[in-house]
Amino acid sequence: MRAMAYETYGGTEVLKEASLPIPKVAPGEVLVRVESAGVNPVDWKIMAGGLDGLMDVMYPVVPGWDVAGRIARVGIDVPEFAEGDEVVAYARKDYIHGGTFAEYVSVPVRALARKPASLDWDQAAGLPLAGLTAYQLLTRLGTGPADTVLVHGAAGGVGSFGVQIATSFGARVIGTASAHNHERLRGLGCEPVEYGEGLADRVRALAPDGVSVVADFVGGVLDVTLAVLAEGGRHASIADHSVMGAGGQWMWVRPSGRDLTELGRLADAGQLTVTVARTFPLGALAEAFELSQAGHTAGKIVIKI
Repeated sequence: MRAMAYETYGGTEVLKEASLPIPKVAPGEVLVRVESAGVNPVDWKIMAGGLDGLMDVMYPVVPGWDVAGRIARVGIDVPEFAEGDEVVAYARKDYIHGGTFAEYVSVPVRALARKPASLDWDQAAGLPLAGLTAYQLLTRLGTGPADTVLVHGAAGGVGSFGVQIATSFGARVIGTASAHNHERLRGLGCEPVEYGEGLADRVRALAPDGVSVVADFVGGVLDVTLAVLAEGGRHASIADHSVMGAGGQWMWVRPSGRDLTELGRLADAGQLTVTVARTFPLGALAEAFELSQAGHTAGKIVIKI
């Protein structure tokens, strides 16, 4: 099969197009014929060695964790799915090796969900990791209709999902973003505030009694979080472990077919949209990574296989 792979840590120069064996399908797994695969910053951070202290690596590495495609083969003991089913997954495994920037990828069934009917392949591929990150953080904090939620980084890939998901839970949502993103955020159901000096005062002007939930998707904002959090409020971060010393939770996303199914339900109900900023062919993965590294896209970057 065609795949993009690397044999050593480094920058985009280590990525090469390769011909690799089609992955084996273990019990409890399926083989997915990839239609589209979403790009996330963690993909190129892993390639640079950023998770070397956490996860074992088996070379050659095919990067990528987000996938949308059709099941090509079903492993032993997978009664839930059949060949030809259209599926999505956050296909992270227990070690770094066979990812989604390839024609085929094996996926544990625990990570698998049916593709939302309302999303095309590119949109579906942009949903899993970022959508699950926002969903799991907000549900872990018990977010509901009685809450006023502050989302740090509301215009980003995870933050924009967080805004929509919190809104679908019935919460009031305030989100930090630069001014040129405010109109887009209003369209998602958010009350935007500009980040920077004086942010806590601007949030307090909208919520004089404080906010009950803070979702930090950017890091470096703990002082603002504590300044606006109401008594008894809850907060969590995906980017700043120091929140644990201030009564907050530090979390990372887990593969979950059940949670991904719920995100698909929200999408099909019209409560969750996925914006695709740019698509690239498989062979242009290095260019896609460089665009992601620049950090200026308003939406998901997707590889079309």
